[in-house]
Amino acid sequence: MPQTILIVEDEFLIAMDLQLRLEAHGWRVVGPAATIRDALELVEQEPPDVALLDVHLGDQLITPVAECLKARGIPFAVASAFDWPERVGGDVLAGVPNAGKPTSERRLLSALKQLTGE
Repeated sequence: MPQTILIVEDEFLIAMDLQLRLEAHGWRVVGPAATIRDALELVEQEPPDVALLDVHLGDQLITPVAECLKARGIPFAVASAFDWPERVGGDVLAGVPNAGKPTSERRLLSALKQLTGE
């Protein structure tokens, strides 16, 4: 069974690009979610194996979603242009893999490999 990944990204084209790339590598994508509320609902309805989070969703920070995932023991990475995402999104983002933004396929898969241990 393929692993599931929640994508939380508010920029439609970036979200679709990530979804297509990950599906091509056998991932089953949950979402993408473009809002905090949608992301939290998806985590409740269908908890993913891992998640990939944008740090900013419009004028909101991803912090509530990251805290929810952490509380449930669901590993996550960020896709951020920030070198230190925790300076923006809080301590819950400290030390998590960062796939970067924009991201290369190699960097994206490397970040996810850190989450899955594969």
